[in-house]
This record gives sequence, structure tokens and C-alpha cells, in this order.
Amino acid sequence: MSRSQAPPVHPEQPSCHRLAILPGDGIGREVTEQAVGVLREAARLDGCRRLELADGRIGGDALEHHGEPLPAATAELCRTADAVLLGAVGGPQWDGVDALRRPEAGLLALRRELDLFANIRPVHAYPQLAAASPLRADLVAGADLVIYRELGGGLYYGRPRLTEPWPGPGGGDERAVDTMVYTTAEIERLVRLGFEAARRRRGLVTSVDKANVLECSRLWRRTVQQVARDYPDVQVEHAYVDSAAMELVARPRRFDVIVTENTFGDILSDLAACIGGSMGMLPSASLGTRGALYEPVHGSAPDIAGQDRANPLAAILSAAMMCELSLDWPAAARAIRTAVAAVLDAGYRTADIAGGRAGDACGTAEMGRRVRETLAKVWSVA
Repeated sequence: MSRSQAPPVHPEQPSCHRLAILPGDGIGREVTEQAVGVLREAARLDGCRRLELADGRIGGDALEHHGEPLPAATAELCRTADAVLLGAVGGPQWDGVDALRRPEAGLLALRRELDLFANIRPVHAYPQLAAASPLRADLVAGADLVIYRELGGGLYYGRPRLTEPWPGPGGGDERAVDTMVYTTAEIERLVRLGFEAARRRRGLVTSVDKANVLECSRLWRRTVQQVARDYPDVQVEHAYVDSAAMELVARPRRFDVIVTENTFGDILSDLAACIGGSMGMLPSASLGTRGALYEPVHGSAPDIAGQDRANPLAAILSAAMMCELSLDWPAAARAIRTAVAAVLDAGYRTADIAGGRAGDACGTAEMGRRVRETLAKVWSVA
């Protein structure tokens, strides 16, 4: 049927969003359940949105049931979805598994399957959580930055990658090799997203590298300088990763948009959790040419899995990013973020953000319920 022959779409006809839900391992199932509940409530309140949800297995969960960390059925589910919501992968019970079959290999394979190349991690200092941060309140107050991490290249994917016997003084030594590889095109497509974001924000891009040591970083810096010519309205600065790490905890307010390669971005974005008070508060989006994936950054936390102690807010905020970036549903994104802030204003805390008052903390399910209930109250004004 041609576009001109297509039947008209009536305003009352709800838009349908097909979402792949991958709970994964550890606390992934608990926090994903709460994020899905919030999305369902948003669809109910909107009335013009319909969600078609399909569960898939990944990581250790998939390894136990299918013998591989990314089954073909899961990959196909994600390829055909409008967006993917992931919980977490990994756990100590799989530490001895061959590297190509470890739970994390499933996530890396999915990133490649969808050509996910840009990981976006917003970092916001909630004033309500000042006591939860290990940093002084006056240092983090007002901090609001976003990290654009290149996701498809670098050490995580470079070849060769091997461990081999190596003659040493005592005999029986080994040598391990990981390879960092980048092309100009890989760098440029990530960096342009960062510059575009800076235009919508405060107009500052900080490019983080190690150009005094690494050849890949020298290519990174040259590429950033080239891209910057197309954005004369955006200020750009360069920083070595060690210096940037120090500045991130000493003067976080000075940053607006950080662009950096895969390994550095992984480390810096986890370090930035101290600004928000907990890794349980950090959402993320991974965008690519064949799909988009949304996940909290906190990992599987096997030590608290199944205990109703995990913070679901990072997963819920990841769902808000999904609404904004993949579902063309900004009203839901605004309402979810407003509801989260209102719940924090009301004093509700999971153990990780209780500021030393863990005995007063609420559980995973209660926090999710509070957000859903508040969402209904703020929907029309968000």
C-alpha cells in the first residue's frame, strides 16, 4: 500500500510501542519490574499510547536456560523492537565461564547487533540527596552534566585479544593482549552527538582523552578539533582522563557535556555516581543505527538480589529517557522525572540513598509503587 493509499490515522487511535524487556541477572528483574510498571501507568494515564511488551533472556539468565548469553531469539526480539529496556547482567557464579560465554559477552554482542555507538549518561545532583553523596554538599549542589561515551570501539572490541604463554624469569608466565582501535568515523559520529547536546544545554564540550600517551587519543583529539569547526557557538576544551577524574569530584559543576572513548567513559560515568548520591540514581541510554537500549548503570548487585532492597529509580529514569529519545513521548518523560523528584521530596528513600538512616528505608516494590501513585497526581501538570 502506498503512502497515499494508507488509511487515515484518527486521533483516538493509540500509538503502539513494541518494547523488548530484558531483566537479566541479579537485581535486574526487580528494578525492571518497577520501571515497566511506571511505563504501564504512563500509558494508562495518556490514553493514546499502547505498549506491547515482550520479555527476553540475556546474560547469566540466558546462559542457564539456553547455554549462551545472547540467544538468537533475544537478538531478533531486540532488532524488531522500538526500544530495549535492560536490567543488568553478570554475577560471581559465572566468573569461571569462558570469556566468550560470560554474561557480559551477551551485552557486548547485543551492542554490536544493534550497532549501539553512543552511551548517554546524565548526572544530576538531586538537592534532596545531598546527604547521600560522599562529596561535600557545596561541591555537588547544582551539578548537572551528561557524559557521551563511545560504545562500539576501543579496548572492548579491538583485536587481537588473547592470553598466551610467555617466557619469564621463573618460567610459566603468561602475556595478555588487548587492543585499542578507533577510526575517525567512529569518533566523529559520537562527538557530533555531544556537540548537538551542548547546543541544547550550556554550550560547553569537554573532550577527555590521553593524547600525551595514546595514539588513539591523538586521533580522538584531532577529530574533535575538526568537528568543533562546525559548531562555532559551542566552546570546546580538552582534558586528560586523569585530570578529568579529579575535576569531576572536585568541581563537578564546571562540566556540561563530556565526550570520551569507551573505557574512559565507563570509568568516569561510574565515578560520577557520587555526584548523584548513588549508582542507583543513574539512568543511561545507548543509541545506535539499528536500535536503542536503556538501562540503569548500577549492575546486577548480586549481594542484595531478591531482598527488595535495590533502588529502582535508575531503571525508572532510564524508562523516562526511552520515552523521550525513542518513543517520541516527551510528556511521559517529563511526568516520570517530576514524579521521581516528588517522591524524593516526600522523603522516601531506598537503603542506598537513605543517608545513614537505612532502618527508615523503603523497599524496591514500595519505591516503585510510590512513583506510580505520584505519576497519576502530576501527570496533568508535568
